[in-house]
Amino acid sequence: MEKLLFLYLLLPLFLTLQFYPVPILSHPYNFPDKFFINCGSGSSLPQSGKRKFVSDKNPNSFSVGISKSVQDTNQSTTEWPLYKTARFYRRPFSYEFNIIDKGLHAVRLHFFPFLSNKANLADALFNVSASNKSLVSNISFRNITSFPLIKDFLVPINSASFRIHFIPAFRTSFAFVNAIEVFRVPNLKDNRIHVTSTGSKGPFKGLTFQVLRTVMRVNVGGQSFSDQSAVASVWLADDDYIFIGNSSKRCTYLQNGKVNYVDKEIPNENFTLASENLVPKTVYMSCRKVILNDGQASNSTNITWHFKVSKNARHLVRAHFCDIIATGFNTMYFSLFIYSKYKQEFSPNGFTAIPFYYDFVVDSGDSDFIGISVVLGEELAMDKYAYLSGLEIMEFIKEPGLELEIRQPKGKRAIFIITGSVVGFLVICGLLVFSLLCKTSYGVRTLRFLRMSSYLGTGTRPVNPPPVPNLKLKMSFAEIVEATNNFEAKLLIGKGGFGKVYRGTLRNGLKVAVKRSESKHGQGLPEFQTEVMVLSRIRHRHLVALIGYCNEGLEMILVYELMEKGNLRDHLYKLHQNLEKSSILSSLTWNQRLEICIGAAEGLHYLHSSSDGGIIHRDVKSTNILLDEGYLAKVADFGLSKSGLLDPAECSIGVKGSFGYLNPEYFKCLQFTEKSDVYSFGVVLLEVLCARPAIITSQRMEEINLAEWGLSWLKKGELEKIIDPSVAGQININSLRKFSEIVEKCLKPTGANRPTMHDVCWDLKYTLQLQQTAVCREPHKDSAMDPSLDSSSQTFQHLPSNSFPMEKGYVPMEKDDGSATTSSGVFSQLKIDDGR
Repeated sequence: MEKLLFLYLLLPLFLTLQFYPVPILSHPYNFPDKFFINCGSGSSLPQSGKRKFVSDKNPNSFSVGISKSVQDTNQSTTEWPLYKTARFYRRPFSYEFNIIDKGLHAVRLHFFPFLSNKANLADALFNVSASNKSLVSNISFRNITSFPLIKDFLVPINSASFRIHFIPAFRTSFAFVNAIEVFRVPNLKDNRIHVTSTGSKGPFKGLTFQVLRTVMRVNVGGQSFSDQSAVASVWLADDDYIFIGNSSKRCTYLQNGKVNYVDKEIPNENFTLASENLVPKTVYMSCRKVILNDGQASNSTNITWHFKVSKNARHLVRAHFCDIIATGFNTMYFSLFIYSKYKQEFSPNGFTAIPFYYDFVVDSGDSDFIGISVVLGEELAMDKYAYLSGLEIMEFIKEPGLELEIRQPKGKRAIFIITGSVVGFLVICGLLVFSLLCKTSYGVRTLRFLRMSSYLGTGTRPVNPPPVPNLKLKMSFAEIVEATNNFEAKLLIGKGGFGKVYRGTLRNGLKVAVKRSESKHGQGLPEFQTEVMVLSRIRHRHLVALIGYCNEGLEMILVYELMEKGNLRDHLYKLHQNLEKSSILSSLTWNQRLEICIGAAEGLHYLHSSSDGGIIHRDVKSTNILLDEGYLAKVADFGLSKSGLLDPAECSIGVKGSFGYLNPEYFKCLQFTEKSDVYSFGVVLLEVLCARPAIITSQRMEEINLAEWGLSWLKKGELEKIIDPSVAGQININSLRKFSEIVEKCLKPTGANRPTMHDVCWDLKYTLQLQQTAVCREPHKDSAMDPSLDSSSQTFQHLPSNSFPMEKGYVPMEKDDGSATTSSGVFSQLKIDDGR
């Protein structure tokens, strides 16, 4: 019996020696000598942790784009010398680094806004990007109370050149940075456990290629602190994150404060031994452990933390452990839960005071938090406790960043640039002189032409767009609050992907629509920037005008001209639970609908034909066609628009646009072209004709998608069976036939076979002219028309298929020369030939 007892006492030592036959102390991580930059300063600055922040005035292994250095004019702002200067500019600038040791790098950006003689840095609003990723979006300092603000990232660098770009959000804003750190760190291990928000488990590969943004580092069981001698330097106490903590107890390591860093390969691929200086020793010298209740362990005996994260994002979660509780060899079992669904069991026996960590890839899904729990195990063990020492959460960055090529002109290149600028300036001056000499004769002719043009058209509205008012686009938040009576609920007129829309009145009496961003709606800074950039450089009679914008602090607000009659969809139908019984018949006549379609087509044609490769709207639908008090149509919502030719890399950025309006080939390559807008507009034309949504819920599959449903009836030659009854008796058969041809062309499955918006606009004007001609013409005045037909017989009874002959009175027209043509102008060009 004594021998058995002796063997039992030796067993723990044997197990320990089996796991660590020769303990080897790990080599501490030592900071490299680059890159640590004291931005805007003319002198170097030693910091703690033996890091030396060098001046960026005369760099050696890195370069700085065109920018300015600024100094703190208020010497009492901060005692830290690192934050007394900054690199600042009102245009994009960048830092470029020469990378020798490729691999994973820590990138750390320091921001401390102070008042300088050139700007108040607290007013800055800008973006930061690197490695084709957006590191920081719309960074603002107005609502931040604690400084310095330090942003931490992990970036894999596999090229000899690495750039960080600082990009002002608008022309009126600017960017700055106080200090930059870029240094090599050990690579992440790939093939980690992947946990979804539903608790399912699987392997994740490709972690070594991800750019990560640090969300938080939590010192579990300890206090908040900062240790600049470690890579992961800033840690927060876990008190504010505890969700269930009745069974918890703080523990502090008192054995001479010694942590045993061991350098050894671990058979478990998800289990990594920590290295000194990567994580501060302070994290491993405290923990929070589970208290055993009544001597019994169960799943209810646990500690649970909730950490706020972004929705629908992917994160690297690193759980740190260091057993400072055991007094000697121990056998213990406990579990770590993620979302209370995924379970990871632990039995780190013999690991007294040895720090290690587990890495998990965790999806947040629809949740805005990640739940982490440690739970006592139910297995037989000499000691029963569960603990956690620390936690790091890093978010995968998926947003594309703006990469800019910003270099100082050097040598001969600078001479060519200067020479070209001078020559260009002289040419412009010559053109201005020439225009002044020609002003009298040419100006008179131009004015006379514009006066004649204003009389064209079928309605009373002028063809030329109204004069552009001299508007100051940047507006203060106080002015908008006053205009909307502090966003009064009764002034709310709509909601969209960007946020809520309010009716407002500016101080000058102008009525406006105020669109205020809400982060939960999914659209944010990129859409806001796109809308401002697009609408600030274009103006057209059939595009909603941007009156102003506000970007103070976290507020992103767009102010438009007010469109009194709302959107087109609301005049066609109302969405209720039962569409067939509760659909409200439209008050719009067929002529009005055609005029609205023509106006929207002209607006889209203007976008497609504008300079710099044109603008693709990418979200054409009936809710984005608005009507003013006189039912003039204007295209709105340019948050998804793209200017110029789209980058092929955008195939991977996810679905943009609205289902039911997306062209078939988009789902193959996720790319938009001008012909994608044409397809979406074809769906809108069917909405106008049938007064039903693009997508409905129906037990019959063929009815769900409006485009497919409409084309099926068109091919059968029975389109009249699905036309809105409120206009069915108004449509002339020839007008309907031409309209159906336009729909069929726009909805071609291949973009190359679809018409341009210019052609669509032309054909719609012809369709309106056919409708008006049939209504106005008397039967006895047309020898080609059967006298027996009265006006009612000119409306359709059955739409013929494309193989049937045209009705009498159908007179096609020739193609135009690309000039803007009104419906009256169209009629004057009618010839017996094929239409457009």
